[in-house]
Amino acid sequence: MKELKYDAVVIGAGAAGMAAALEIEAQGFSCAIIEREDHLGGILMQCIHNGFGLHEFKEELTGPEFAERFIECVVKSKISVHLNTTVIKLNSSSLCASAHKISCDSSLREIFCINPSGAIKITCHSVLLAMGCRERNRGNIRIPGSRPAGVYTAGLAQRLVNIEGYIPGKEVVIIGSGDIGLIMARRLSWVGCKVKAVVEIMPYPAGLTRNIVQCLNDFDIPLYLSSQTTNIFGNDRVEGIEVTPIKNGILEPEKSFRLDCDTVLLSVGLVPENELSKAAGVELNTVTNGPLVDSFLMTNMEGVFACGNVLHVHDLVDWVCEESRRAGRYAVQWLKGERPTLQINIKAGSHVRYVNPAKIDPEKENIIYLRSMIVKDDAVVELRIDDKIILSKKERYVQPSEMIHLKLIPKDFENIKINSNSILEISIN
Repeated sequence: MKELKYDAVVIGAGAAGMAAALEIEAQGFSCAIIEREDHLGGILMQCIHNGFGLHEFKEELTGPEFAERFIECVVKSKISVHLNTTVIKLNSSSLCASAHKISCDSSLREIFCINPSGAIKITCHSVLLAMGCRERNRGNIRIPGSRPAGVYTAGLAQRLVNIEGYIPGKEVVIIGSGDIGLIMARRLSWVGCKVKAVVEIMPYPAGLTRNIVQCLNDFDIPLYLSSQTTNIFGNDRVEGIEVTPIKNGILEPEKSFRLDCDTVLLSVGLVPENELSKAAGVELNTVTNGPLVDSFLMTNMEGVFACGNVLHVHDLVDWVCEESRRAGRYAVQWLKGERPTLQINIKAGSHVRYVNPAKIDPEKENIIYLRSMIVKDDAVVELRIDDKIILSKKERYVQPSEMIHLKLIPKDFENIKINSNSILEISIN
């Protein structure tokens, strides 16, 4: 077995992994990226539409163009890149670290990988999880009916069209209004397919407003909200689906209707890719299915950090990069022996689905991400400690599909008595 050693290892070579690795390498620590695909860039390489980079680069780019900006930096750096390499196990070790700048109480991590050349054992002092996310499929949402050909996830259809050069069908219905599904509605329309409709079970869209406008409205594609797909018809190939409206949470079968089609795309949500994390003993958030992390974006395993869509699914890759750079900086601080002196827990209050990270350091600047459970105009986000409001922020419009960002600085905690038992509660009113 080939054996390698690094200060830090990043698992995943998408935008998150590259952004984190570049931060670590810039601080003089040895770093490696492990990627199971044969290329850097992750899912961005099949996202040929524009709309990326408006925050990160202040210009509009396609997915491959966005990825290429980071790939160029990685190639020019001293980062070791291992492509076609799959991590099969992540272990901790009781060995004491002795590398330069690294405190003696730091535990070592062992990563076992496999690639076409054989098995590899990598020993490192810090691990950054950046494996991204995967699509939920038909089994996750339990659509009844037969099992014909022609049912795809939206991401698979995107790969077929943009990378492989295949068109999955002629008449398409998209189940779920996630962003990938919306983008594929436009993409398939461009290549000559007839997109019959997008069917969404919730009373509001799951994707960004700009994608509703640009991908559905601009192409006159109907969006059926509060509607459930209750059957898929067809034996060898999809022939149609049954759609049943929902009123007050109850199906109205007497109003069911059929949409004829030969292809069904599922755009019903994304799930962090955390099989490896779970097997390693990383504690997961029951709401996001990503790791629970503290103010350092560190998991319950010392020296193991998480960032990007493996932590929680973002709406924009720009935010993925911002978060991942911070994870890289936190990993460097941890490698240098720095630790938070005080961390307090964060609690999701009324109308808040989840908050990340799970803890903050009141003595440092903190970036907090949260998602609303409601759709509302002129909302107010309130942060409280012991019923005392420390921050109140007005939001013109909130909805579950669009992430809310908050920044907290030490000044926000002035004149408030804080201890390890304090809880910061975030609510939307």
